Amino acid sequence: MKEFLDENFLLETKTAQQLYHEYAAPMPIIDYHCHLPPDHVATDFNFNNLTQAWLYGDHYKWRAMRTNGVQEKFITGEADDKQKFEHWAATVPYTLRNPLYHWTHLELQRYFNVQDILNANSADKIYNACTEQLITKEYSVRNLLRKMDVRIVCTTDDPVDSLEHHRKIKEDGFEIPVLPAFRPDKAMDISVATTFNAYLEKLESVSNISITSFDDYLNALKNRHNFFEAMGCCLSDHGLEEIYSADFTDSEINTIFNKIRSGNDLNNDEQYKFKSAMLVHFAEWDWEKGWVQQFHLGALRNNNSRMLQLLGPDTGWDSIGDFSQASALSKFLNKLDKEDKLAKTIIYNLNPADNELMATMTGNFNDGSVAGKVQWGSAWWFLDQKDGMIKQLNTLSNMGLLSRFVGMLTDSRSFLSYPRHEYFRRILCNLFGNEIENGELPNDIKWTGKIIQDICYNNAANYFTWNLQTK
Repeated sequence: MKEFLDENFLLETKTAQQLYHEYAAPMPIIDYHCHLPPDHVATDFNFNNLTQAWLYGDHYKWRAMRTNGVQEKFITGEADDKQKFEHWAATVPYTLRNPLYHWTHLELQRYFNVQDILNANSADKIYNACTEQLITKEYSVRNLLRKMDVRIVCTTDDPVDSLEHHRKIKEDGFEIPVLPAFRPDKAMDISVATTFNAYLEKLESVSNISITSFDDYLNALKNRHNFFEAMGCCLSDHGLEEIYSADFTDSEINTIFNKIRSGNDLNNDEQYKFKSAMLVHFAEWDWEKGWVQQFHLGALRNNNSRMLQLLGPDTGWDSIGDFSQASALSKFLNKLDKEDKLAKTIIYNLNPADNELMATMTGNFNDGSVAGKVQWGSAWWFLDQKDGMIKQLNTLSNMGLLSRFVGMLTDSRSFLSYPRHEYFRRILCNLFGNEIENGELPNDIKWTGKIIQDICYNNAANYFTWNLQTK
């Protein structure tokens, strides 16, 4: 019987172990999509305790605690941080076979050298030991990034964001670039006229452009797109249920904009056309600048209206949706491609039923101009666990080129989440190692090791054209 979470965790063969320890483990980390708060990096923030570092904003843990019968006051409510941690610790033993169990103990080991199993009995000891380290300068957020050998971080930022924290990080000379990514979801949220117009007031203020027409609106957004580029941005990101690809005319979009700008809500057809037009504009701007565009598709958000009203969005009430993706996605990509305005693109799906769809769809628009120009992104959100990663890697291998994959990201709000890259790398090495030992792949460790290092780091560094150095 193997020891839990030993050095060969998830590595079933000697070849897998060699591939991981000699090739994957030494590679640095590129986190090209996350939700880390840049103000914490700007101030080189120190967490006051393990709850603050681990449980604040982590809806993965919140969902598990609710399912385990923990009252909301001990999750996002008024209970103190020690009480919240105690309820999380009591929940952990019930997360067996959930990825949270692995992630929790990997993080305890990698950041704090804590080998104990977290449960109600060990809660005080672990809380005190980790908190004692977190309050020291060695565990400031910049040093947490250094500790995991992170080489670049891309946050997720709204067009109206000032990016003042990114500016300070750069001015401080912090050696790990923390770059913004352009996320215009709110600029496309036209479901409620009053909300949209309130957003436009913010856009007017930061762009210094009065918005009375659709052209004004585009000019203001392009102003922000240019500003993001000046701040080092080279990626956009969209969190959508599905791609919007309705046919539209300029006249129709002008009329629709005037209607909502006058305070009138739009019908479903008008909303769909407007969103379709905006996606094309954003995509063309990305192409002009040589950015990478990302599309996260398929989340059914804010299902629990009672809790949404109480706690707001991004608090753990989202799930996988069953949207039809193929036709609209094909139409959208083809529209850009036939005009030679298709930027490098990464597409992520949340519904595993769409795996083969995404793997084959991306292949339709790889034209040989760039290796892996259109990518099927890593297993995302509910799928970034062992089973989901294996399925994504196998499907990509069968229907595309795994060797050109840009690899893992954190998609996290936590500075303690970087062992997810290790988790991915161990799974990746195990797949290759097992197939070498089974005679399904040649016993060429040097070449296979190169492919693994490319997936772990080099492909992303080349794809995003970052001049980063490996060890």
